Amino acid sequence: MERIELTISDETLRDGEQQAGVFFDLETKETLAHLIAQTGVAQIAIMPAIHPTEEQLFTKLVAKNKSKYLIASTMMDRFYIDQSQACGAKQIILFHALSDRLMFLRDEEIRNDPHYYQKTIDDDIPAVVIAKIRQNAIAHILAHLQYATQLGLKICFAAEDASRADFDFLVQCINTFAPYIEQFLLCDTLGILTPEKTYIWLRDLLEYTKNVPLTVHFHNDLGLALENTIQAVIAGASGISGTFGGIGERAGNVALEQILNALKIRMGWEVAGINYDALDLVSEHLEKLGVRAYPPYSKGAQRYETGIHVHSILRDRSSYSIFPEIEPEIWFGKCSGASNFQYLFEKYLNQPLPPEKYESLRSQIKALAIQYKRSFSTEEVIELLEQRILQIEYSN
Repeated sequence: MERIELTISDETLRDGEQQAGVFFDLETKETLAHLIAQTGVAQIAIMPAIHPTEEQLFTKLVAKNKSKYLIASTMMDRFYIDQSQACGAKQIILFHALSDRLMFLRDEEIRNDPHYYQKTIDDDIPAVVIAKIRQNAIAHILAHLQYATQLGLKICFAAEDASRADFDFLVQCINTFAPYIEQFLLCDTLGILTPEKTYIWLRDLLEYTKNVPLTVHFHNDLGLALENTIQAVIAGASGISGTFGGIGERAGNVALEQILNALKIRMGWEVAGINYDALDLVSEHLEKLGVRAYPPYSKGAQRYETGIHVHSILRDRSSYSIFPEIEPEIWFGKCSGASNFQYLFEKYLNQPLPPEKYESLRSQIKALAIQYKRSFSTEEVIELLEQRILQIEYSN
């Protein structure tokens, strides 16, 4: 058996909980963090900005000497970088979309330009506008990488939707960000890659970039995350990001216990530092909790709870869905944003409300999700509104 060096990053407590219908309370997350740490993974990701309970969890785990494993998933903003450091983070994941589709939706200049209101990247956008969007993204990311570096934080940059990014632009980003980062995380956010494309993509990226460690975070929408990840490692990826049980948004992520054992059995590669006997303990605990990933192509795999994803779907269906014939099913919980309620009232009920009402409802549903340790379907939220458990306050 050959021992190989491979950075294994766990996202069970962050991306895993973004699976619609999944809720982990503080005690459960502490237990899972302890079990996951025993497996020997290099990183355990938690996102302090989601809710004060996540800040509490991060701080509590730091106090229990888990800081060497912990990495704070952090939005690209100085406030959130400061928040992560205040929680005790020594390393952070800064994330930003690099596909033209998602950058177009989130670029501040585009959002404020009435000419592009309700348009998407499919609406014959001039090349000069796309170039400007890319330039804005690089400048924005660089400013925050430099800021986090000045604070002494170790940085992993996560390129959201990297698999749909322009190849030359992606290479430019990797080489530009290289001086500030420990890893460049390539995300197949919508799970669109195939094994053949993955291998060629990784080999080409490694050829054109300056010795930057490239790690991969692959979703399972087409049921190919496991084989895609194997091919990425064969091609030269230096790390893997995934979740135990493959849980996560829509059809989930690559399952860490599967990829580690697949590399061992199929390739004869044992990852240095991994306690293979401890992998089963995490899987068994998730089984006891009744938490399983939704199968690809299933109804559950079309559920969306995370606010940033629903916000994008409101403007561009293709932003987070590769199945245009299937209507997204919106869920509500701790990971929801005001956009979930905007979608409910404007797309589903056809009863638009002022933005401040959506914000109020967002705060209420987060509190309910934590109180009842669960998330809620659209039908359940409508019932909560009818029962006035969720309240819309109208001024006289």
